[in-house]
Amino acid sequence: MDLANLAAPIVSTVFAWWFSTGIILLLVRLPPKSYGTALSLFALVLALATGGVIMTADENTTSAAYFAAGCALCIWGWHEASFLMGKITGPRPAACPAEAKGWTRFKFATLTVIHHEIAIFLTLLALIGLTWGQPNPVAAWTFGILFAMRISAKLNIFLGVPNLTDEFFPAHLEHLKSYLPKRPMNALMPVSVIGSLILCAWLMTQADRAVEGSAMATGFVLLFTLAALALLEHFFMVLPVQDAALWRWASPSKGAQKLEANPAKDQDLSPTAWESTK
Repeated sequence: MDLANLAAPIVSTVFAWWFSTGIILLLVRLPPKSYGTALSLFALVLALATGGVIMTADENTTSAAYFAAGCALCIWGWHEASFLMGKITGPRPAACPAEAKGWTRFKFATLTVIHHEIAIFLTLLALIGLTWGQPNPVAAWTFGILFAMRISAKLNIFLGVPNLTDEFFPAHLEHLKSYLPKRPMNALMPVSVIGSLILCAWLMTQADRAVEGSAMATGFVLLFTLAALALLEHFFMVLPVQDAALWRWASPSKGAQKLEANPAKDQDLSPTAWESTK
C-alpha cells in the first residue's frame, strides 16, 4: 500500500480519536441535572450510528469503511458518556476499603464498573452479528479493538502505573481513584505493549494484503491507527509525559467539578482551587 493510501485513514483516525474524546469531556462538563437529556439526545446518535452499521455492512468500498468506523466511534462514545455521567457504572459506587487487598480489591473494583463492561460486551456481540459474513465488518472490528485495548488499559491502571490521568474523573466518580495505585510499573504492562505491537504489525500486514479499493483495505489501516493510538495511551501511563494537555480545551478544572457537585459548599474556594490540574 502506497503512502497516499495510508495518509488519509491515519490522519482521519487520529483526528476522530482526539475530537471525539474532547466531545465526551465537554458533555461530562454539563450540569449533572442535564445528563439525562444529554444522553437521550445522544441516544438518537446511537440509533443513527447503528443504522449506519447495518447500511454499510454489505458495501465493499473505501467510503463505507470510513463511515462504518465513524459509526462504531459514535456507539463507543455513547457508552463512554453514560459511564462518565454515572448512568451505567456498577452496583457498588463506593470507595475501596483500606483493608481490601488482592482478589477482594479486584472484586470491589469490578463491581464499580461491571454494568458498563457488560453493556459494551453485549454491544460488541450485536455488532459482530450485524456484520458477520459481510464484506465490511469494519464497525465490529473498530469496536472490538476499542474494547480490548480499553480492558488492557483498565487492568494496567488497576495494577498500578505512574501516570493515572485521573483528572478526567468527574466529581461523582471520585471514588474510583481509591482503586488506582501509583506504581513505577506492573507485570502486565510489558505484555500489553508487546501484544499491542504484534496486533499493529498484523493489522498493517492485513492492510497490505487486502484488495486495493476494498472496505477492508482502508479498514485495516484505520484499525492499525486505532491500535497504535491505544498503544500510545499505554506509553502515556508510564512515561513522564502528560497527555491531558491534548484535551485542555475540553476538560474541566477540579474546582469547576466540585462546584457542580456541591455548589453551596464550594462557594468560598480560593482562586488556586480553580486552576486546571492539566
